[in-house]
Amino acid sequence: MFPKKTETLARQVLDQARAKGRRIATAESCTGGLVAGALTAIAGSSDVVLGGLVTYSNTAKHDLLGVRPELLAEHGAVSEPVARAMAEGALERLGADVAVSITGIAGPGGGSPGKPVGLVCFATAVRGGPTQARALRLGDIGRQEVRLASVNTALEMIQERLKDER
Repeated sequence: MFPKKTETLARQVLDQARAKGRRIATAESCTGGLVAGALTAIAGSSDVVLGGLVTYSNTAKHDLLGVRPELLAEHGAVSEPVARAMAEGALERLGADVAVSITGIAGPGGGSPGKPVGLVCFATAVRGGPTQARALRLGDIGRQEVRLASVNTALEMIQERLKDER
């Protein structure tokens, strides 16, 4: 179902989280639940994955994750501040130890000069630690390619955060 690289990353994330006794949540926009799907495609993931929220619209970002409308209005849905708020919302609302969020423009349309197709913003939030965010400009490489590259990046970010934990 998922490419081998994605499956390997998902297994590694689950193994790391299991070894550290950590539970994971996701908040996804442009990936439509693919990160949660990659994790839960692996048998036994229920001991690590609490759940995921697909918040494609701004209303869903606000209602389900608590992203403030003012933040959305000031920065737009595809921004590091909104990605941070999404991850923090998933962490709190699902009671996770680690949460990842993704918001972006997968294309083929929807881009602008300041926010082109292929711009994706990510964040990871950890209980008791700082939230980290980053933006990637993947380019107009195709909708599915942007989404899959985003899933892999999100899984790698979870790995980094779990590795940094004591």
